[in-house]
Amino acid sequence: MTEVDQMDNNGGTMVSPAWAESAFLKACRCEPTDYTPVWLMRQAGRYMKEYRDLRSKVSFLDLCQRPDLATEVMITAVERLGVDAAIIFSDILLILQPMGMDLEYVAGTGPVLHNPVRTVDHAKALMEVEPAESLNYVFEAVKATRAALPPHLPLIGFAGAPFTVASYMIEGGGSKNYRYTKQFMYCYSSAWHDLMALITRATVKYLNGQATAGAQALQLFDSWIGCLSPADYQTFVFPHMQHLFASLSADVPVIHFGTGNATLLKQQREAGGDVIGLDFRVDLSSTWDQLGETAVQGNLDPCVLFADPEVIQQKSKLILDQVRGRNGHIFNLGHGVLPETPVDHVIELVDYVHNQSTKN
Repeated sequence: MTEVDQMDNNGGTMVSPAWAESAFLKACRCEPTDYTPVWLMRQAGRYMKEYRDLRSKVSFLDLCQRPDLATEVMITAVERLGVDAAIIFSDILLILQPMGMDLEYVAGTGPVLHNPVRTVDHAKALMEVEPAESLNYVFEAVKATRAALPPHLPLIGFAGAPFTVASYMIEGGGSKNYRYTKQFMYCYSSAWHDLMALITRATVKYLNGQATAGAQALQLFDSWIGCLSPADYQTFVFPHMQHLFASLSADVPVIHFGTGNATLLKQQREAGGDVIGLDFRVDLSSTWDQLGETAVQGNLDPCVLFADPEVIQQKSKLILDQVRGRNGHIFNLGHGVLPETPVDHVIELVDYVHNQSTKN
């Protein structure tokens, strides 16, 4: 393993892993980097032929629950794209099965929970999660992926944020207006907070377990948080997020990411996270100014990757120009890579960001 020599407090030589001085982790710490690090949400997925070939043989759940296959999918993507960080191959809803939720991934529909939480009694029937037992396959995937990656490349673990997970539980799947979630939140506020606390406890153990297994950074996905007003976020979500971040014992940076959440970013920054993920609906430079001293991640519109390479370069340059001279920027999409995205266009993006941001 390639390693980096550092001095300990007593003046002796202390050896640390090569990933500690990677551009990605330096950016997480708001330290100067030789170039802008880039990785992409859903960088391993349906847009890649290798992934589709594998999925034709196994179900999505089987893929997530087989550490060897989860590792293969991510390593293939990292090698193909040349990104600066890997993220474990998993799903934010796996944590629901040990709670007693009947989870199925339906082709053409996505995740479906056949026993949605619609009443107080439904919520009370949910079980505590001990990830070391019920989600050990995820920890094994972290270990296997870490072992298969080049030593200089950091690995990101992740989980769904409590609001997004709770919304899936209550809606039973995707939603346009989150009617059942908000109805539960407004009508059964005590049970809502109990539910959020249950998810938070599980998530803390889950994320800490991933860091212990070998993840160098963590990301919380709050993909549905943008449906809330600032007042509702403060009342129904903020205390749980603040408690979650305060309870993470692992000494690794945490990325706090949401979508459609421009009005909530300051509250999310206050709730916690070393890096704030920005979606494509905000101006990166002015938003960073408003957030203050923090690292940021983002924020190219995923649909840009369907355009010609010249447009990809133009749109990427606009982002890089906005943050030039500032430390702490991690280039990413404002959301995940979309299906049918041309792989060559993704590679073009990664190469361009590296070349355009290299500091001579």
